[in-house]
Amino acid sequence: MDKSKRPFLKSKRSFRRRLPPIQSGDRIDYRNMSLISRFISEQGKILSRRVNRLTLKQQRLITIAIKQARILSSLPFLNNEKQFERTESTARTTGLRTRTK
Repeated sequence: MDKSKRPFLKSKRSFRRRLPPIQSGDRIDYRNMSLISRFISEQGKILSRRVNRLTLKQQRLITIAIKQARILSSLPFLNNEKQFERTESTARTTGLRTRTK
């Protein structure tokens, strides 16, 4: 079959292989904050394995390390900036609702 006769078939492309996010020398530990912070979203959530491009074993170790860091207070459970914005906005709205007679 000629290439002109099969217009809808995709040609095979060469894909550039992505580098793994964790090199062999990196140690997955709760004290390694520079490594752990790469796998947490802005809201403080643990990113999924598909987003991180990690193996199953690496994702388990990262999850355990993040949870240990949260328990030992080296890492917050939530992003505190968003929490402060909510408390200010609720304070403003409650002040408008109160009426004096």
